[in-house]
Amino acid sequence: MLNMAAGLARLGDLAQSPVVAALARAFADAGFDLAVVGGPVRDALLGRVTHDLDFTTDARPDDILRIVTPISSAQWDIGRAFGTIGARITGEQVEITTYRADSYDGTTRKPTVEFGDTLEGDLSRRDFTVNAMALRVPSVTLVDPTGGVEDLVAGVLRTPIDPRVSFGDDPLRMLRAARFAAQLGFDLDDGTRAAIEDLRGTLEIVSAERIQAELSRTMREQDPVRGVRTMVETGLADEFLPEISAMQLEVDEHHHHKDVYEHSLTVLRQAIDLEQERSPDAEPDVALRIAALLHDIGKPRTRKLEPGGAVTFHHHDVVGSRMAKKRLQKLKYDTATISSVAKLIELHLRFFGYAEGVWTDSAVRRYVRDAGDELERLHILTRADVTTRNRRKANRLAAAYDDIETRIAQLREQEEVDAIRPDLDGNRIQDILDISPGPAVGRAYRFLLELRLDEGPLGEDEAERRLREWWAEQE
Repeated sequence: MLNMAAGLARLGDLAQSPVVAALARAFADAGFDLAVVGGPVRDALLGRVTHDLDFTTDARPDDILRIVTPISSAQWDIGRAFGTIGARITGEQVEITTYRADSYDGTTRKPTVEFGDTLEGDLSRRDFTVNAMALRVPSVTLVDPTGGVEDLVAGVLRTPIDPRVSFGDDPLRMLRAARFAAQLGFDLDDGTRAAIEDLRGTLEIVSAERIQAELSRTMREQDPVRGVRTMVETGLADEFLPEISAMQLEVDEHHHHKDVYEHSLTVLRQAIDLEQERSPDAEPDVALRIAALLHDIGKPRTRKLEPGGAVTFHHHDVVGSRMAKKRLQKLKYDTATISSVAKLIELHLRFFGYAEGVWTDSAVRRYVRDAGDELERLHILTRADVTTRNRRKANRLAAAYDDIETRIAQLREQEEVDAIRPDLDGNRIQDILDISPGPAVGRAYRFLLELRLDEGPLGEDEAERRLREWWAEQE
């Protein structure tokens, strides 16, 4: 529960921080108002770490630039047309924006930029009440015209104005609702939720790049599952990632979950736990988290009822990989992310094919070879995909995967298992067989690679002997 006394004390500390104090003095000396606004105020009240400082003022951009130049080491005016000036002050990057009173045309997300005259008017145009609070400095006065503090206490996301007007002005705010639900652990109030359900189709005016950016931000949060639920329950997901909602229609082959959707959310949550356990200081791994969420999207398309009532999803790994690649391309994800997600989904069942028996060295080498740079992510995804409530089975699978990782480590000590190549390269193959570059060299190379995977390093002499025997059989 929000402790207001502690929160107000933290606002005082924020006002006394070097960068805020320096800016407050400079703007007051120049005769202008200044307030810390949005996320930093919200986070200070909640006791969360604040990373970026945003300010708003009645000063116009030229005045802002004139005021900050003497007290900053760098300035940039890339947002001048929108009233924003950036600066680096006492080592921190800040943005100062003139009060805004924008209007929208209803057909695009681009506002007609209009400067406002009051702080209260500026706050009323923001996305949610918890982000529509400001701290006037240097007076250290909390300004909350739309009830943001009450909503912080209640853990509710609500728009400062009629949500239909707010989302009609900027449909991307609907996706931000999902992100803030994930970030803050808050619920949408009834009016906000109803407006999203009614207006979700207006997301079509938002570019794929902006939707992708919001989805990625949601996946970086501590609890993206809450954000995903918000998207699915309001119908937002159907507008840009319908494969998630489609998983609600299926029951997995083990009948351990109400549907594949719930299983996928569990896998996502477990993948995040493992990711943080293995790399506590690393940035959130968006590609891994997307793969965890989408790893079973091929199941609805491959679902088949077998005699006796069994349900199968044969080849859903391959089908799902293709589906994910196509969807992420539409969302304009970068090539590296698309490739990683597609490969992880394609390989996520590989372990279970070996889990019932002891892995041969050949199987371990092939697993490492096929995973390539995604091996560590594949370790996490595969472990996270074990959601059975049968503790004996879960422990057996965990032990089997422990064994695999141990075997991989042992083989790494003995050979270059991460970069497996034949004992002979293409040039040597051509010399030994006295052939020119062409398909025959490729076939010989693949033959030697299979030997290497099956038997480990052979040495050049033995590889040459085996190559000559194979070649004789080809003629």
